[in-house]
Amino acid sequence: MRSLPSALKTWNQNVPKVLLPLSLLSNPNKCFSEFIKHPSHFNCILSYAIASGLYKDPFISSKLLYYSFSICRNLSFSRSLFFQIQNPNIFAYNFMIKAHSQSSTPIESIILYNLMLRNGIFPDNYTFPFILKACGHLLLLNKGQEVHALSLKLGLEYDIFVQNSLISMYSSCRKIEIARGVFYLVPIFIRDVVSWNSMMSGYVQCDCSGEALKLFGNLLGENCARFDEVTLINALTASGRMGFLDLGKELHGLIIVNSFVLDVFLGSSLIDMYAKCGKMEDARKVFAKIPDRNLVCWTSMIVGYVRLDMFKEAIELFREIQLAKVVADAALAASVISACGHMGALEQGRWLHAYCERNGIDMNLSVRNALIDMYSKCGEIEKACQIFNEMVNRDVFSWTSMISGLAMNGKSDEALDLFAQMEMSSDVKPNEVTFLGVLSACSHGGFVVKGFHYFKAMSLIHHIKPRIEHYGCMVDLLGRANLMVEAENFIRAMPVEPDVVTWRSLLFACRSHGNAELAELAINKIEELEPRRSEAHVLLSHVYASASRWGDVNKVRKCMARQKIQKNPGCSFVEINGLVHEFFAEDKSYNQINVLYETNMQIHKVLQSEGLESDLLDHQQQ
Repeated sequence: MRSLPSALKTWNQNVPKVLLPLSLLSNPNKCFSEFIKHPSHFNCILSYAIASGLYKDPFISSKLLYYSFSICRNLSFSRSLFFQIQNPNIFAYNFMIKAHSQSSTPIESIILYNLMLRNGIFPDNYTFPFILKACGHLLLLNKGQEVHALSLKLGLEYDIFVQNSLISMYSSCRKIEIARGVFYLVPIFIRDVVSWNSMMSGYVQCDCSGEALKLFGNLLGENCARFDEVTLINALTASGRMGFLDLGKELHGLIIVNSFVLDVFLGSSLIDMYAKCGKMEDARKVFAKIPDRNLVCWTSMIVGYVRLDMFKEAIELFREIQLAKVVADAALAASVISACGHMGALEQGRWLHAYCERNGIDMNLSVRNALIDMYSKCGEIEKACQIFNEMVNRDVFSWTSMISGLAMNGKSDEALDLFAQMEMSSDVKPNEVTFLGVLSACSHGGFVVKGFHYFKAMSLIHHIKPRIEHYGCMVDLLGRANLMVEAENFIRAMPVEPDVVTWRSLLFACRSHGNAELAELAINKIEELEPRRSEAHVLLSHVYASASRWGDVNKVRKCMARQKIQKNPGCSFVEINGLVHEFFAEDKSYNQINVLYETNMQIHKVLQSEGLESDLLDHQQQ
């Protein structure tokens, strides 16, 4: 038997009865609700009940158990009280099962449920929803099915609370077909809005967004239950994942027409929907209208910016978070760190790393993986290696980020050695992205034979079917090695249709090695796939220029002029004092452009004094 805290065990048994209303004995229900206003009041009553023997009364002990948590908010204390009850009734069991199902220890709900059955007490309709919730959290499908069977034996097949809980449990266990069967076995006149919401949420959980939207249409068409905010949140999530912007806008209209409050839940769902549909301006408008923004709202906006490669906007919005004095969590920190990596904002990334440590943010796998990726992209590969080596637990993203980081920093041998360690690990297996990093390492290192070995090992050993990106890596590998004929033959033998990236890789190789004939083939294929884009024409003109075919260079430029194809200006990012500045080629709008030109002039003079050639000022001489 579990023991109570010592303070209660040693309580003086001669408690002055003046402290306790006489109604405690005659009407405990009234006494508890009126007398208990403070934990000390509760301790007084509890001590008297134990000392006087009243605690043996199941009704009194159950009520004390209920108030022990509602007043003291201490589940461990409530457990101690529960195990002091000689014969707990169904009320006591239900309370403890419910409390544990909503806590961080849902497994205790299962243990108490099993104990209840062994003691000959059958669950009722209040027990099942909470025990099913615990089964869903723990993904205990077999136990959930056992509970389902008992609920049927007890005649609860039409109890709406039990059936809704079954739908949620099966959905959490990714058994959406069984959840759907439960939903449709409930008569339509019994289903409530929670039934529809549970089924829609299950579809969304199991990546069946189309089915979720179809069910939402049925709900509107059958007019059998009125939708609520949760219904719209599920529909917005499904619309965003499907990219259905028009439907998302109609759902936004339903929110306005029905005068739903734009709280953080609806607001975040709208932001996420617009972001997934590529409409960050609309997302920002929704964000501005949410009165009490919480961390989820900020995170939805920043994740949306990062997903659409709007890294500068993501970093700027994070600065606003600092002004709003909102402390980030791991998910938000990982997104902003990722943005810093893509922007090359090393100082900002370092500051974020320190920010996480200073604010006690959980340095989970996502944060550490983002840090590895950020430091790798910013050239701090030693720091990335340090973080990787200090990790106790690594997932496939950890290994992949480190392998890719080593490859992009010219450490091809180390990247392949690390992949060999990953292959020997029994904890994690490589995926498609891992092999992109491996093939990239082979390409940068000029390891043609190794590249083909790993390319074949993908399907033969690891049973991963190569995607178009992997074929593109092989073309790049052959092109960098100046095996242009082999690269062309490889493209022609590909089992999938080459995409524009594949042909562009070949065109880059042609530029590097001056193969004008093959470059013409590549440019023709690129024009078929991406007409009116300037990059390929510019590369072709460079190929002709390197071969001194100036007539062909002029033909390409006239063709571009005739088709009104304009060259996109080059763009660079420079980080100064933690701020990222964006510059375009020949852009004279920057207020300190003369200072930049003067600095370039000084660099040019230093390089010339060292006997080196520089084209830093070529754009000024044109």
